[in-house]
Amino acid sequence: MSTTLHPQLASRSTGTGTRSTKRSALNRALVVALLALATAVILLPIAIIAFTAFKPAAEVNAFPPTLIPGQWTLDNFARIFQELPFARLIANSFIFAGGVTLFALLFDSLAAYALARIDFTGKKILLIAIIASLMIPFQATLVPVYQLASELGWVNTFAALIVPRAADAFGIFFLRQFFLSLPRDLDNAARIDGASEWRVYWNIVLPNAMPAVLTLGVFVFVNNWNDLLWPLIFTTDREMGTLTSGLTLLTGPGGIVPYGVMMAGALVAILPLAAIFMFVQRRFIESVATTGLK
Repeated sequence: MSTTLHPQLASRSTGTGTRSTKRSALNRALVVALLALATAVILLPIAIIAFTAFKPAAEVNAFPPTLIPGQWTLDNFARIFQELPFARLIANSFIFAGGVTLFALLFDSLAAYALARIDFTGKKILLIAIIASLMIPFQATLVPVYQLASELGWVNTFAALIVPRAADAFGIFFLRQFFLSLPRDLDNAARIDGASEWRVYWNIVLPNAMPAVLTLGVFVFVNNWNDLLWPLIFTTDREMGTLTSGLTLLTGPGGIVPYGVMMAGALVAILPLAAIFMFVQRRFIESVATTGLK
């Protein structure tokens, strides 16, 4: 037995479906437009840095300013190597940021493993103390840390740059939360087979938490690579500076700042961060999607 819709009902249903499709397409187009606008606003400062790095000095200081260079030049990139020990500054930045990242990942993951997987007296108090330390601005500890580093003779050394930052309360808390999401059956099975706590940490927990470890590594590396205040405090030697502190030396006669040269240096400083993020992008997104899931 077949049923046939009344022509009026059929046309009304078709009209409703068409309006719904048009509304959905309009909403999608609006979302795409808003995302494109937000992306353009976010990328605008990077575009200004990139274009300014290729402008001659006269065009950089011209008014009204222009975005795209009228005359392209590489003189600004040549000057950063002429006026600064730029290769040494890049190497110092890698040693500083990379050293802090390696030590922080090791010590933060060890502390997080103990707080998440081992039961011991005073664990909750220790966790509260670590979380409470997040409320203390690091600027408040700069003077005592500098005095200690000075007494140890660490000023103008990588030890002063790296050792005070070898562990971080945020990193400990972040990894602890991820470690808590891993099944404890993995630990118990390994211990039954005779594995030590170090073996459980290194061969069981850490490989399963690699997305969180890589994410924390990106955060730590980027924060230290871009840090200006810390290298300025603990280094006074021009040869021991980092990229960020070295760029502050680019001041011409009368306090005139060569913005083209500075933008060239900033552009070079951005490239390693972009390369590192692209390298770990897949695992970074995976960690964001899985952190906290039981």
